[in-house]
Amino acid sequence: MRLWETDTHFGESVRHLPQAIRLSTVSAGLVTAVMGITGPVVLVFQAAKLAEYSPDQIGSWIFAIFAGGGVMSILLALMYRQPATGAYSMAGSALLVQVLPQFGLHLAVGAYLMGAVLILALALTGWFNKLMAFLPPEIVMAMLAGVLFHFGAALFPELVGNPLVVGPTLLAFFLSHKVKRFVPPLTVAVVVAITQTLVFHPPPTGEGIRWAITLPQFYAPRFTLDAFLSITLPLVLLALSSQNATGIGVLWALGYRPRITAITFFTGLFSLVTAPMAGHGINLATPMTAICGDEHSHPDPALRYGAAVVNGLLFITLGVLGITVASVMETLPSSLIVT
Repeated sequence: MRLWETDTHFGESVRHLPQAIRLSTVSAGLVTAVMGITGPVVLVFQAAKLAEYSPDQIGSWIFAIFAGGGVMSILLALMYRQPATGAYSMAGSALLVQVLPQFGLHLAVGAYLMGAVLILALALTGWFNKLMAFLPPEIVMAMLAGVLFHFGAALFPELVGNPLVVGPTLLAFFLSHKVKRFVPPLTVAVVVAITQTLVFHPPPTGEGIRWAITLPQFYAPRFTLDAFLSITLPLVLLALSSQNATGIGVLWALGYRPRITAITFFTGLFSLVTAPMAGHGINLATPMTAICGDEHSHPDPALRYGAAVVNGLLFITLGVLGITVASVMETLPSSLIVT
């Protein structure tokens, strides 16, 4: 049995990498890395704080999801010369904000490991396509909407309570849609929000940012049926349907032939490796793949994989700075985190 599609082009990709790395691909890789660190990571931080994780545990979690996603991006890009990028599930992060405080670290690690094994089984048996055909997409999207609705509704009390941060941030987000081809609205909103925070709500004296290199920590798993039903199954469904399936669709739309078995296999493999570090899983990143594979990334579709390589290297760097990232998040007001 093949573990993944074996028509790889690793050596050829490495030889042509200097041609694939140019200003446009570096820009695309940078934008996607900024999206990853300024958007969904606040959900990870919020879930970790609610579950009372220590700074080292938060740092290990951030290391796992960024370094794991970065390595997956580089590997898929060089093996298949496609701008497929790895990351962590935003929807899964949102789910954990609600359920992680009920289970704690060790039960969560056990749930992540069970999910990784389940995804590997789906890849090795070829059941992923059958599962997606059997499961109505409306059910999966309804689950995703139920998870995310809580966060949209939470925005309105914050707008009333802290309008100087939330109001301009929302305004910047909506206005920047007029130039979204050049810069993502999310990035504009985050820049505006952080600038306002530094000007109007600077961190108290003595609460400096903790500059440190993050080393992954490894945590023993605990396994329960409750954690499997509450964490494992929703995470697997969200990762495979709202991330991998849509990301594969993006690659098809861009004219590539995505290697579905390889993507599913590496999703399970990297999720398995990062789970003991408190990582909640690695999957295909749909919006990041779309940006790296866009014609503005590189005029030659065969060389757009360079943007995914740049993204992967930046993700690994962000993972190594995980404790510092968590420290920066602690200095931000709660209203900005929610927004």
